Amino acid sequence: MSYKPLPDVVTIKDSGIHGLGLFATSDISQGTLLGKIYFDHNGRTERTPLGGFGNHSDEPNCTKILMEDGSWWITTNQDVKSGDELTWAYTMYNVA
Repeated sequence: MSYKPLPDVVTIKDSGIHGLGLFATSDISQGTLLGKIYFDHNGRTERTPLGGFGNHSDEPNCTKILMEDGSWWITTNQDVKSGDELTWAYTMYNVA
């Protein structure tokens, strides 16, 4: 299996929020685990392509989850329609 930087249901395109963003390419059900956005590498927090294009919203449709291995993933916290931008709440200087 080859590496895929984004899940099949997500693409990157121009965002009305800021720069580029992540958009659903098909409907995504609430509770869908989309992928890893941050992980620890030799004591440094590294961002994945999925994490690099996510934009902030005060009313996000995704939530960050801390996994047992210390990595952060995003999951949908509501149903997302095809074409909607995927967003989560940023926390300044903290991936939590």
